[in-house]
Amino acid sequence: MKAKDYGLTKHDVIKMSDQYMLNIGYRFPIVAEEAKGVLVKDMDGDEYLDFYAGIAVNSTGNCNERVVAAIREQAGQVMHTSLYPYSVPQALLAKLICETIGMDRIFFQNSGTEANEAMIKMARKYGVEHFGEDHYHIVTARKSFHGRTYGAMSATGQPDNGCQIGFKPMLPGFDYADFNDLESFQAACTENTIAIMVEPIQGEGGVYPATKEFLQGLRKLCDERGMLLLFDEVQTGWCRCGETMAFMHYGVKPDAVTMAKAMGGGLPIGALAATQKCAEALNPGSHGSTYSGNPVCCAASYAQITELLEQNLAKNAQEMGSYFMEQLKNLPHVKEVRGLGLIVGMELEDIDAVQVKVKAMEKKLLVTATSDRIIRMVPPLIITKEDCDKAAAILKEAILEIEVTMK
Repeated sequence: MKAKDYGLTKHDVIKMSDQYMLNIGYRFPIVAEEAKGVLVKDMDGDEYLDFYAGIAVNSTGNCNERVVAAIREQAGQVMHTSLYPYSVPQALLAKLICETIGMDRIFFQNSGTEANEAMIKMARKYGVEHFGEDHYHIVTARKSFHGRTYGAMSATGQPDNGCQIGFKPMLPGFDYADFNDLESFQAACTENTIAIMVEPIQGEGGVYPATKEFLQGLRKLCDERGMLLLFDEVQTGWCRCGETMAFMHYGVKPDAVTMAKAMGGGLPIGALAATQKCAEALNPGSHGSTYSGNPVCCAASYAQITELLEQNLAKNAQEMGSYFMEQLKNLPHVKEVRGLGLIVGMELEDIDAVQVKVKAMEKKLLVTATSDRIIRMVPPLIITKEDCDKAAAILKEAILEIEVTMK
């Protein structure tokens, strides 16, 4: 849809959206009408360098040709069926994912938070069936983020700051421990704990990668106590961190893993993948979804994942991530740069990250801020050194201009 086809100006579109849509956060004053590769074009014709990729979604670039072609072809064949009939895109995608990441079974969802809901349900049912009705306790990490539905929100370790505010009481059965602190997780586990659930890299929490000792320790702890190890890779999965899945960096295999964002190439799809012993907990009637395995979304995902793997974009993420983080370390007011591959966090001191985000947008660079101190960048995995240099230069300009106003 183009604004001109409906007689709308940019002001009309923004005013209409602000009038009728829920106000749930800051929005860029941009009306995105076209996007290609690493660029997003406003309806006024201004081009923005995209270093947030729809929040880690458009990993093969905006409107990747392979993905777009797959969507168009499938949309002309079957758009929706529910789970009653089998479909070719669903079968191909299930096989591709399970064989690529070493899992036995998969169930498709519509988003990352739904995938995490499914994983929480699976773990609880597994615990009750194998150990008794009280075995549903799950330990997650402080500063984690698992989604905004009630189970995923309850698993999110931000009880006093973030998405839980105003929505209590939370779903019982969760406790939080300190990320990268094995002793803290050991102490949080009880005789009724059935699972530990963590992100290999805390994204929304400020881009904090797990240490190898921590994840390997969690695997050992779970094995010793008969608990499940669950990884939330909604943001880190599918080549963003320099490996197909982030957990592959650590030499640790989870019992179940969730994914979304990058796997859809721009269409809404998520998934829970699990080993056979876990997957058996979700039997007929225990879980479902009207749109699960939607043929168009599965076709898009199959094209997206195939493109990621064939173009070896994990390697480019690894190389460009290392290069970009080195560039950022030299910028003024930068306290620390963290990340793995192309999930990059730049922590600032004595300057507001939200102001930097807005100023960067004004200079035609799109980034996000996870707090008033941390800029998070999750660009398309096709970026080049030239893109990194341009982004770093814009961030430097933004920081220096804000610095002047502070004096």
